[in-house]
Amino acid sequence: MTTLERWHVGPWTTRGTLPGEPFEPGSKRTPDELNFDVVGLARILGRRLDGRGELQVRLWQNELRPTHTRMCGVHTLADPDNAETLRTTAREAFDWLAEQAPAGYEFVYTDAVYLRPLTDLSAEVVTVDAVIQIAAERGDALPADRLAASHVRRAAAGWFAGDAVCNWSGPYPTAEEAVDAVRAARVELINQLTEAGHADLAATADRWPDVPQDQAATK
Repeated sequence: MTTLERWHVGPWTTRGTLPGEPFEPGSKRTPDELNFDVVGLARILGRRLDGRGELQVRLWQNELRPTHTRMCGVHTLADPDNAETLRTTAREAFDWLAEQAPAGYEFVYTDAVYLRPLTDLSAEVVTVDAVIQIAAERGDALPADRLAASHVRRAAAGWFAGDAVCNWSGPYPTAEEAVDAVRAARVELINQLTEAGHADLAATADRWPDVPQDQAATK
């Protein structure tokens, strides 16, 4: 896998405590639990391990994975060397994740794994999310922003334009109509940016990526 079809800006794992911080049972992962989540995220997104690596993941899971009877935020690996192996494996998994980030975005690993837009306006690719973020930092929230930054996905009721949490427009009978709704919102966003005095942000429109679509939308 080299492209993320289903993506969102923000955290991609549960937040965790950093090394040296007090645990927050039931709220945040321990450092070992967070490292395990990073390894698991990479596997979900397509990173493959050999047989020994898969066995090691199962052993870590037995010690760390909360269940309906096991609270998160309290579990650590008993063996410090094993914990260091997990930390190293998580870093390798994150390095793999970093290479999968869509153009104009980056993965960041702090108290969770986050996907963030790059805000270099001179870059070859400037995302709608980056433009919206910069406008917000300047004090302007624009009405067209959420729909303009949407991606298209399929649900039982039809095609929707939205983000990882909400559908902002739809349903539509076809993916093309949902994409057209996002494109229309992008045109409106350009107008709103210009009217708000952000001509430099509006001028990046010819470098915005195509409207993101789930794989199902292209079949």
